[in-house]
Amino acid sequence: MGRAPLLFLGGIVATAVCAEIVLRGLPVSTGTMTGYYQDPDILAYPAHHTWTMATGWDLRNPHTLRANNWGFAAEHEFTAAPEAVALIGDSYVEASMLAPRDRPAAQLEALLPGQRKVYAMGTPGTAMLDYAQRIRFANERFQIRDFVVLMEGADARQALCGSGNIVSRCLDPETLEPRTARHPRASAWTDLARHSALAQYLMSQLRFKPATVVKAMFTRKPPEEAGAGAGKVAPTAPDPEQLARAQAMVDAVVQQFFATVPRAQIRQLVFLVDGRRTSQAAPRTLAELERAHLILRLREQGATVHDLEPLYAAHAARSQRSLAVGPYDGHLNPMGLHLAMAAAAQSLAR
Repeated sequence: MGRAPLLFLGGIVATAVCAEIVLRGLPVSTGTMTGYYQDPDILAYPAHHTWTMATGWDLRNPHTLRANNWGFAAEHEFTAAPEAVALIGDSYVEASMLAPRDRPAAQLEALLPGQRKVYAMGTPGTAMLDYAQRIRFANERFQIRDFVVLMEGADARQALCGSGNIVSRCLDPETLEPRTARHPRASAWTDLARHSALAQYLMSQLRFKPATVVKAMFTRKPPEEAGAGAGKVAPTAPDPEQLARAQAMVDAVVQQFFATVPRAQIRQLVFLVDGRRTSQAAPRTLAELERAHLILRLREQGATVHDLEPLYAAHAARSQRSLAVGPYDGHLNPMGLHLAMAAAAQSLAR
């Protein structure tokens, strides 16, 4: 090999080493080391594992999180506590972008009388059938009988296999039959990347995906095509066939959910369903109709369901302050979480 290629490769290696050293001094997101440690259907962290989370290339909202004895990002160690409340959900519950006192479990605990503990059992990137597994787990291991589920309006659809939000149980998108789709074991490259600040910065902060870059290199997209359809198009009402398929999907997910949870052991099951955060009316899209059908089916099963949209609309009518963490992050901020947790606390106190 000639001198020039060697110098070129040496420069790349030196740059990578320097970047690694610099990034190790910054609050770059670190490896979460998630796996099926406690239950074959529940994705968790190693017990007492510590990691850092931050948002975006400029490392906004950095926080250090620590898993408890059962592998959840929670303030409490989990022990048998029949009087406790389990707060179930995805990244909305873990809320790694917020300070500990602003996270939903801390807010709900402060609103409950009698010093009741709230067990935060949030796992990012999960959906409704995964919530059912955590409810089962919390009842079996900790004898918890009161549950609050903070969920997105699309959590039923995200329970379909292949949605990208599955860690164990899901429904086949065509047949709606139950399936199991667990995450594969981490590869040697993944294990190595978990311990590299540069690799974590590229994947966690920049969302860099080599496969996407390679695909873009071999995909021709002229400027006139790139700009096509850029204007806003008014949403159209779904046709009856689309709506029927969406409702059948919701029915199947709800049926599987309640077939999994230990209904006889549950005292209170409270759902908080996220939605549009505006006071302005909007056309009823397929997603809106699907969400409304989900709320209807949950109530028919005897659960307490809080549609959070009216609370958001009341807030929007009196204040222009956003309920999102920021334009770069649609998760609920402390103010939005307070609206939701106050509704949950009211139901639990009855």
